[in-house]
Amino acid sequence: MIRRRALTGAHVSRRGFLRGGALAGAAGLMGLRAELALAEPPAETTKVRLGRSPGICFAPQFVAEELLRSEGFTEIEYVQTATTLERRDMLAAGRIDITMELATTLVMEIESRRPFVVLAGIHVGCYELFATERVRSVRDLKGKTVGVQGMGASEHIFLASVLTYVGLDPRRDINWVIHPAAESMQLFAEGKVDAFMGFPPEPQELRAKGVGRVILNTALDRPWLQYFCCMASANREFVRSHPAATKRALRALLKAVDVCALEPDRAARFIVDKGWTPRYDTALQVMKEIPYGKWREFDPDNTLRFLALRLHEAGMIQSNPQKILAQGTDWRFLNELKKELKG
Repeated sequence: MIRRRALTGAHVSRRGFLRGGALAGAAGLMGLRAELALAEPPAETTKVRLGRSPGICFAPQFVAEELLRSEGFTEIEYVQTATTLERRDMLAAGRIDITMELATTLVMEIESRRPFVVLAGIHVGCYELFATERVRSVRDLKGKTVGVQGMGASEHIFLASVLTYVGLDPRRDINWVIHPAAESMQLFAEGKVDAFMGFPPEPQELRAKGVGRVILNTALDRPWLQYFCCMASANREFVRSHPAATKRALRALLKAVDVCALEPDRAARFIVDKGWTPRYDTALQVMKEIPYGKWREFDPDNTLRFLALRLHEAGMIQSNPQKILAQGTDWRFLNELKKELKG
């Protein structure tokens, strides 16, 4: 059972988080006005299922819980999955309705003609590439070992796009070592693999221990800092059958992104109190380091186009970027919400 706490200082309950200072000061900026939802057609369903991920940067979809309730959803389920591959399978099967997913992964899924629809960009800058002292740059990874959870896992796909961008062939130039993330990180700490692509809270843990050195930070390094790493995606049939519910769910998610940007301390406390992650200090560090609040600024089309080109060059997809965009995106809800939720 989740323990509820009164709204005092650093501690805030779920309802207190939404009714208290976390949103009060930002209400005008984010457009958190009930009349937006009331003036629209009711959602075709009051149930929505989201994916659950251990990554702290996925915080907006957890912060969105009560915002989803304000949009008329009475049954909100976070579907537990063991891996990112399993989460993608659940979304394709219609057992998850809407969720955050890695942009490179979405390009691969659209290429495979899975029923995914990308709805919006969420944030940039969650991945960091760590290397041993033997590796000074991404190009130095040629012939080196890199630990990943699997071929086709999110970090493998993203790193493949990075390698291609600097002129390496991810199929021939890298020795991929397959292990669970925790084991790969331990092998990296022991110097048994040359590089590790970290995803929050892994980079924060490695930096705290002084392990390795960062040779790529997607929140700081070009061109990656101008492209979304995480995006909102939905099951195609859910979007087709429930357009009003899709817009309401996406609105709650985008409002939650703004909360993470404007009130990182309260967002961090919320996800810790809810049990989504154990450590407040690490959660707060992630909230402050990730550039939330960029969803209005960047064009999600550009992200998918850029990544599709890189993955095409890597030989991982056959489709051109225009086909990926035509086949797997729907920006109508985002375009409406950008007008409604002016920052």
